[in-house]
Amino acid sequence: MITRDLAIIAGVSYLLIFFLAVFANFFVLESLRSSPLETVATASTTVRWGIIAFLLAAVFDVIVAWALKEMYKEHALTDLSTWFRVIHAVIMGVGVFALLPVLGSGTAEEILAQVETFNTIWLIGLFFFGVHLVLLGQILKKPVVIALFLILAGLAYIGDTLANFTMADYANYADVFLAMVAIPSVLGEVAFTLWLLVRGGK
Repeated sequence: MITRDLAIIAGVSYLLIFFLAVFANFFVLESLRSSPLETVATASTTVRWGIIAFLLAAVFDVIVAWALKEMYKEHALTDLSTWFRVIHAVIMGVGVFALLPVLGSGTAEEILAQVETFNTIWLIGLFFFGVHLVLLGQILKKPVVIALFLILAGLAYIGDTLANFTMADYANYADVFLAMVAIPSVLGEVAFTLWLLVRGGK
């Protein structure tokens, strides 16, 4: 398969991951956090689709990993980078099992506990994803700005996960860490996705 085709596959898959993640996070997880019992009672179909969205995002993550591996197979860090992204996808898939009991939960506390379990597993996955981004930034090299933002995003994911697990007062700084992760990840990953679709492999 030619490099240009691989870039388009990776770019389209990345776009799908963005849309799936936005739906699953903001329309499902946030609803479960704010109104757990009401969401399960009145929007169980949406919750089910949110679970499926997370599973599909994990599948497209593996597709991105494969496409990038084929694009940059000559680089010494590519195999390592690929494995870290695949590990992230596997952990995401495992995390979905924590959301399935939500549909049969009878109390808000049970629902919130399952959501928190999922969030913890997801954070672990993001640690591995962060390592992948750091390696990807070194593999990519050009465009330099995109590579730099990918590395910064990767370091931010790693830092946020470690802070979650080591800082007793993490909640007091959650907004700071959210911005620290969101800014470089949006700039880096969105720019990389657009580059893949427009320029990648040319």
